[in-house]
Amino acid sequence: MKIAVLGTGYVGLSTGVCLSEIGHNVICIDTDEQKIKSLRQGISPIYEPGLENLLIQNAAAGRLLFTTSHREALNGAEIIIIAVGTPQMEDGGANLSYIVQAAKDIATNLVQSSVVVIKSTVPVGTNDFIKSIIEEHCNESVSFNMVSNPEFLRQGSAVMDTMQADRIIIGSENDEAAKKVQEMYRPLNVPFILTSIRSAEMIKYASNAFLATKISFINEVANLCGVVGADVKDVAKGMGKDKRIGEAFLQPGIGYGGSCFPKDVKALLHTANLNGVHFSLLKETVAINDFQQELLVTKAINRLGDLKGKKVAMLGLAFKPETDDMREAPSIKIARSLTKLGAEVVAYDPVAVDNAKNILGDTIRFASTVREAAVNADAVFIVTEWKEFRLLDLKTLMTTMRRPIVFDGRNCLEEDRIRACKKIEYYPIGRPAIVIGMT
Repeated sequence: MKIAVLGTGYVGLSTGVCLSEIGHNVICIDTDEQKIKSLRQGISPIYEPGLENLLIQNAAAGRLLFTTSHREALNGAEIIIIAVGTPQMEDGGANLSYIVQAAKDIATNLVQSSVVVIKSTVPVGTNDFIKSIIEEHCNESVSFNMVSNPEFLRQGSAVMDTMQADRIIIGSENDEAAKKVQEMYRPLNVPFILTSIRSAEMIKYASNAFLATKISFINEVANLCGVVGADVKDVAKGMGKDKRIGEAFLQPGIGYGGSCFPKDVKALLHTANLNGVHFSLLKETVAINDFQQELLVTKAINRLGDLKGKKVAMLGLAFKPETDDMREAPSIKIARSLTKLGAEVVAYDPVAVDNAKNILGDTIRFASTVREAAVNADAVFIVTEWKEFRLLDLKTLMTTMRRPIVFDGRNCLEEDRIRACKKIEYYPIGRPAIVIGMT
């Protein structure tokens, strides 16, 4: 099939590359000329394991092209995938301006019948709205059908999540359009769930909102464990073995971030409010997450008192490992809170430093190694659970610090590594602190 993909962000680029990998002819469109130039040179604008290699291979094979021309890309396309951003507005709703522009671009350049697939995360009813825009602006001789095909990609594993998806949701009111999209994905050999368009739109929001709620729940359990003397690691393990609950997303920490959970929870809340539904559970999910992102700062104040003049080494900036994505990363709120309290913050991340500089500027310092960040520090904050941090040589690192104090926001350090240190104070989330050799 010939497929056109509008947008070359996480979703659009990952989708386009993977569809070319399974044999389709894909052309990706973006209005950013510099980005398209880089993509033609085999350079991915995002850090995503495995993506750049597949990009280079499929471009070399002639199955993957990049352009700024909608006319070129849409000519002959059997399926047109919209994968542009829908960022959050101040009221929590989704900003649909990019998807509206994509619809207009499709309408004015479409010269043959096609299936228009919305993969962007959009509020319920958006497919109908976009259909009306295309109908208003396109040539009357051109026919098209809409399909809602929400994405479920995680930064850091987008290629695997595409190639080995749990399920593919296809929402349509036209059987032939749904079958066409099924055929596109057939080589992946994963389960299909066929629904109405509005159900497909709701599935994406409901899924992410549930996972965010599960994270907030275990974080509240962790906070209670910390008070009553229980160990949340044991509690989560015991809960997760129950098949009705499952182990995934029961890892306590300093809250969720990224481009999906914060935005999608608030967008679903916005939809509920517009329709007179009091979704109080989601309101509490957001409130818990906001509190959790300040937890390490609170712990540091409780231990160190006044943070003015104290040096804090912050390990991790990206909202999760294996990505350079800084959107809604807990590190942002943590860094700003620490600097507001007068602390000196020196941060290190294996891949996200450049993106972090664009957000935090010169309000904090950036290090090129863990050791550089930790030298003479009064405390270490572990903010992102990179493998590099899980395998830290703690014994050596503690000797470089002014005070060997670690606040682990991801509970990623193994107890045997901690206890091998001659002197350390270790404060995890929802687990007993470990204090060795301190007076």
